[in-house]
Amino acid sequence: MATSSCGGLGLSIIGLGAQYPPNSLKPDEVNKLATKFYPDSPAMQKVLSINQYTGIETRSSIGTSDHPVVNEPNAPSIAQLHEVFMSDGVPLAIEASRKAVAEARIDLSEITHIVSTTCTDSANPGFDHYVAKGLGITHQLEKVLLHGIGCSGGLATLRTAANLALGHSMRRKPARILCVALEVSTTMVRSELNSINELQEKRIGACLFSDCASALVLSNGIGEPTAEPVYKLLGWEHKIIPDTEHDLGFDVDPVGWKVILSPRVPKLTDQVVAPSFAELLETVPDLPVGYREAADFDWAMHPGGATILMNTERTMCITPEHMRASYDRYMNHGNSSSATIFSVMDRLRSKDMDACAPGGRAREFVVGCAFGPGISVEMCMLKRNMGARGVQTPPETDSEASRSETGEEVDWASIDPKESSPATPEPTVLEKGGASVTDQKFISEALAGVELD
Repeated sequence: MATSSCGGLGLSIIGLGAQYPPNSLKPDEVNKLATKFYPDSPAMQKVLSINQYTGIETRSSIGTSDHPVVNEPNAPSIAQLHEVFMSDGVPLAIEASRKAVAEARIDLSEITHIVSTTCTDSANPGFDHYVAKGLGITHQLEKVLLHGIGCSGGLATLRTAANLALGHSMRRKPARILCVALEVSTTMVRSELNSINELQEKRIGACLFSDCASALVLSNGIGEPTAEPVYKLLGWEHKIIPDTEHDLGFDVDPVGWKVILSPRVPKLTDQVVAPSFAELLETVPDLPVGYREAADFDWAMHPGGATILMNTERTMCITPEHMRASYDRYMNHGNSSSATIFSVMDRLRSKDMDACAPGGRAREFVVGCAFGPGISVEMCMLKRNMGARGVQTPPETDSEASRSETGEEVDWASIDPKESSPATPEPTVLEKGGASVTDQKFISEALAGVELD
């Protein structure tokens, strides 16, 4: 696609929201389950060693290693995983959506479409039906649930929503599209440990993935006034790397979904970033002077893994500070698959992230990028609102610690997994000079030591 002028599409993200569950899992949570249920083996030792050096300090989860669903004699079935997804995951998606709609300053009745994605559940009707119901939406609207796109799902929903919005623009109709991504991945840890034990393969899915819901509202600018844009959507690119469907995937199994992650993934994604960026720039020809090279932009990169982030830095000649929100989400919450990218975009526009920008200057233009099964590549160009509203910390914040609103530890072992997850507490803001994205020692030593391939 192409644009005639910068921002000429008339598409704006007017609200963003992310909701993490209340538990923050440290690496030893995986070790507890591995030693409790599986014999020692070279493959298990290798994976547990990698687990200590992923660069992830904590992974957000609906439970801990004591949760009943991962403590039965056998790994939970798809039916059991679906129950937890619905009881503990859907409330996260409802709350993330509420945050996005509240910031957009629109009434629920104004929502024209819902575009959603998940790779950690499969049911009919889809989870989007229950999110709409939970929000209290009673009017008729268009719904699209995207499947088979994994970690690239967030940007795929945005791309799909953009095309729907442009269709409404051609018909001179308003579009207010709610995009929702929800993933509950941590409950599949037993399935991955099963495969490591049975196949003696180095499978690192159990070390990376976490739980999250995120949402945004996309407007085509027609109709009743809304909040000012958080970001304007200027352009996007989508492509598939040929003959890579066996390198990255998420395959169904009686005890969950199995992560496919070949050693070629970091190299394959590294090779496609630069040409995709060049093609994206061609679709937005009227960028101001000073926005030509990768380092001229901030980057909202899906943190698929430490190697992918570091390879992108090297290839595009950018720094960790350019991807500061990606590192922040990766280090503090892990890889939440499709739900991560909206969370990264949300985090990027906060004051403490601006303080960590390269040279102390946040960029007005932002490149969004994610990779998914296929291997698919999703990339977009955003223009951030740098006005009074654009530089404010988002009105709602997501969870970081495993505490309830009262500050007490949550005993997940005693909670009925059919009950909804507790409300999300306020996070502790990362202080500059502490364990933040600017901690160069952590980045250079901990991340550089990771060998995922």
